[in-house]
Amino acid sequence: MRRVCFQLQVKPDRLEEYKQRHRSVWPDMLRALKRAGWNNYSLFLGHDGLLIGYLETESLEAAQAAMEREEVNARWQAEMAEYFVELDGARPDTGFGELEEVFHLEDQLAALEGN
Repeated sequence: MRRVCFQLQVKPDRLEEYKQRHRSVWPDMLRALKRAGWNNYSLFLGHDGLLIGYLETESLEAAQAAMEREEVNARWQAEMAEYFVELDGARPDTGFGELEEVFHLEDQLAALEGN
């Protein structure tokens, strides 16, 4: 499983509304994400609008392609796009900046133990 972390920027004047929307994500969107391989998926929001996402997947490209085929994703992304800055015309699910993983405890412990 590949661990993926990404960032986006939510408009500061839309933070509360963005949080509210994510308290009740559409059931068909939740199921589509799971089918597409977005496992252990979480979003974290800073007070300044910095949004950090984390997921585990076999392939980010395959997971994104699978979501591209889901009708519900087009609707969800269209509604969510208005909450973000600096997407340059991209949808939120493809316009994020991926972060490089530089440390993972379990990987380093396994290397120490020869696993």
